[in-house]
Amino acid sequence: MKNKTRKQYLLVILIFLAIYAVLLTALVLCEKDQPGTHIHTFADAIWYSLVTISTVGYGDVTPVSHGGHVIGIIFLLMSMGILVALFGSVVSVLTSEGLPMFMLRLRRHNNWYYFAEFTSEADVLARDVLREDPDGVIIFGINKEMEIEKPDYPCFFINVSPSRIVAHKKGTGERCRLFFLDENDIGGNLKAMNVHELDADVYARTMSGSEKMAGNIHLFHSYDCCARSYWRENPLHHMEDIIVIIGFGKYGTALLERAILMNINDSEFDVSYHVFGDSRRFRQIHVNLGSAMGINERHDGHDSIFFHDEGWESAHELIRHADRIIICDDDVETGWDIYWQIQRFYNNKDRIHLRSNRITPGVTSFGTNEQIFTVSQIVRTRLNDAGRLMNDLYRRSVKESLDWDDLSDRLKQSKIAAADHLIIKISMLLNDRIITDLDYKTFKEAYDSLCEAKKDPARLDELRRIEHARWVRFYAYYNWKYGEVKDPYKRENPMICEYDDMTEAQKAYHDRAWDLIGELAKQLSSN
Repeated sequence: MKNKTRKQYLLVILIFLAIYAVLLTALVLCEKDQPGTHIHTFADAIWYSLVTISTVGYGDVTPVSHGGHVIGIIFLLMSMGILVALFGSVVSVLTSEGLPMFMLRLRRHNNWYYFAEFTSEADVLARDVLREDPDGVIIFGINKEMEIEKPDYPCFFINVSPSRIVAHKKGTGERCRLFFLDENDIGGNLKAMNVHELDADVYARTMSGSEKMAGNIHLFHSYDCCARSYWRENPLHHMEDIIVIIGFGKYGTALLERAILMNINDSEFDVSYHVFGDSRRFRQIHVNLGSAMGINERHDGHDSIFFHDEGWESAHELIRHADRIIICDDDVETGWDIYWQIQRFYNNKDRIHLRSNRITPGVTSFGTNEQIFTVSQIVRTRLNDAGRLMNDLYRRSVKESLDWDDLSDRLKQSKIAAADHLIIKISMLLNDRIITDLDYKTFKEAYDSLCEAKKDPARLDELRRIEHARWVRFYAYYNWKYGEVKDPYKRENPMICEYDDMTEAQKAYHDRAWDLIGELAKQLSSN
């Protein structure tokens, strides 16, 4: 396409030069033998034409013949067209991508961040990028009138393809980072075509469960980021045992999934989750979950899940006595409507957690754009860093173990679930339920407490019991079941059983998950 356009431009230029040469020749022929003429040679004709076309008009050289006058008029008309074309070209450069592309070229040594569209999510992420990289260059891939206010930070609006942006950087400095923040944008956006071939890192929002596609494409889904961040920042308190989840779409499902895999505490800490929404597909898929949790009934010593077919509006006693109500409808406006109704008629505002796009004063909200669309969540995948580190430590002690990128999705999820549960383990060891972040000091104190706890057989047994419950829940969630021999194809494992039915060797297997706290403390101390 570019070669065809270049040939067309060249053809137009050649035609113009040919016409110009014919006019100059005709002018010399008309003027050279006329009395009083100033145009005797081809050079005189060129001088006259340039003075005329440029509208300077010195008057030192003028035609005297009728034919010369006609050619002079043609030159005057040509000057008008040339001036209009030049003015249009200048305006085009200033108002289209010409000037921005030139300015980009001057900043090739900076880091470039390209966003397929300028949306509220892209705006939030771009601001976070500039907080971490003030010299970064923000590029939005559209250049049209916006319905939302343009940002107050330096950025470029250029309606060009990602491939052109990457090529324009010419491999200078770090690779470009390309962001596609609409769900399934990597497959539905024409600008995303062939991005796997570009020398750039691509981050795309998706609805799938995988976190990696081609070598340079990293996938994420906002509802999983939302769920994992929620339970880290809002851990269950000791007195909370009735949790209501209203809305069971993508966000509600992710919240329940992470609660199942993460919220495993001491054996006296039984929690019942009450889910309102269409849960038929979830129940049909997770057919073995009942081996690890009570489903629609209480199960002594285990947490339970109650799936309600009726609407939350008819569950008056449950709503009134719930320790926490999580409103997470996929539609934000519907969630707000539910929030106002519960607050108005049940007066338990302090117990309501609402998923919202924006932070609202006086409302306990979560899953805001500011919490989800951050560099640490999307670019550095902070939530998975602990899982990667745990896998590296595991590889050092177990032969023939795989590198992170070679793990199956199930094994990756296993490491991630174990890493997410670390904050629960440390909270129990330190007897502190409000820990929301982990550092070397916290790991060190937790490991010292673990060493003391292991000296007490009863306490050691309790720690093993907790890790066994977490381990069984994970495998039951992924539809494994008990079998006398471990068989990945049948999804059977002899350790999927009651803790009291295990051998001492099987019980001791769970010590590794706790001992990793010490390994992580050593790792952090060396960084």
